[in-house]
Amino acid sequence: MHERDTIAAIASAAGRGGIGIVRLSGPRARHIAERICKRGLRPRQAHHVRFHDREGAVVDDGIALLFVAPASYTGEDVVELQAHGSPVVLHEMLEACCALGARRARAGEFSERAWENGRLDLAQAEAVADLIAAADLRAARAARRSLEGEFSQRVDALAHTLIALRVQLEASIDFSDEELDADGEAALRRRLDAARGQLAALLAAAEQGRRLRDGLHAVIVGPPNAGKSSLLNALAGSDRAIVTDMPGTTRDLLQETIRVDGIELTLVDTAGLREQGDAIEREGMRRARNELARADAALVVLDARDPEAGRAAVESALAGVPEVVWLLNKRDLLPSAPAAGSEGLLVSARTGEGLEALHARLRSLAGGGGEGAFSARARHVEALRHAHGLLGEAAAGFASARPELAADSLRRAHDALGEITGRVLPDALLGHIFATFCIGK
Repeated sequence: MHERDTIAAIASAAGRGGIGIVRLSGPRARHIAERICKRGLRPRQAHHVRFHDREGAVVDDGIALLFVAPASYTGEDVVELQAHGSPVVLHEMLEACCALGARRARAGEFSERAWENGRLDLAQAEAVADLIAAADLRAARAARRSLEGEFSQRVDALAHTLIALRVQLEASIDFSDEELDADGEAALRRRLDAARGQLAALLAAAEQGRRLRDGLHAVIVGPPNAGKSSLLNALAGSDRAIVTDMPGTTRDLLQETIRVDGIELTLVDTAGLREQGDAIEREGMRRARNELARADAALVVLDARDPEAGRAAVESALAGVPEVVWLLNKRDLLPSAPAAGSEGLLVSARTGEGLEALHARLRSLAGGGGEGAFSARARHVEALRHAHGLLGEAAAGFASARPELAADSLRRAHDALGEITGRVLPDALLGHIFATFCIGK
């Protein structure tokens, strides 16, 4: 293995603060830090020291901590120099590190080295960035669970299951003149079905984790004049959209980000869906359908006085939307309560009636009630979805007595799982992932 260079960065947040940290990692980290502190450092002991600049003058005093490889965050020698949080002081200390042979670290390079040295797998490394960026306590807890390996362990367990299946299947192909072992073909199929079930459960959990991290993308749809824009305004708590009694007022997409109990929701108001309309309105409807194609959920707003008429106008546009919430708006205009069993949540965007129940439903969809959830990213969900599809192909290969196809599908499903933890990963994707980290992490 080639010898690494030594990297340095300001690891604390930009701006002034009580404490600021310059971090070093690499083979010369200890030597450089001891030159700056002008004294020796013992591993895992806090030393009160004076920090010296490039000219040898004292620039500040503070704490120096040395972590010797491999028992450090990056798996290399790491030193943290904790000074007062002055940008001027920290910049001068970083310049001193570079003058003594360190290089300025790229974004995410400390975590990248931790992954390369086996201190973290890729999903755990991404969880570090997610923990730092968490917008609320639920997201922070979920990221912490991923950082502790909860997500990775479930992925690895599935990967081991697929390896066992591949070994048994490929052995049966290589020795086709012999019968399968005691488990037999039927047992092999049962194990594959069990793996598909486990993968489906993991996919659902990862999707919940992705929503916790990214928030819920919900599109408000419905026929004209059902109260979609009024609902957006009611949820946003302001007159964000123009509301009139004239059908077709909303022509283009209108996006608003709100928070419900700490959970981020992106709401998109859309043009009313109907058969008629001028050229501008038809373009608005086309954009509404495109927005639905990438939605986590559709909030379908119908007029509670005649919901069935509106339902027929929108049902065809909802195919493929993961979650659909039917809302019967204008509850305040009903002469009496509807009969029990009516499908949909009764609300009134004008009076606010039913909105608390809608908030609870949105929290549930966003994973807000999911204690024990772990954080995940869109690429994780996509890899799991791809692997699940490949296991379906493997099952089809079994059913059609084509074990070679089943074995190939199992191999590719195993590779898809490996992309999550970084066991199998294109270099270009790796660079993209760590480029999203902050400097110094």
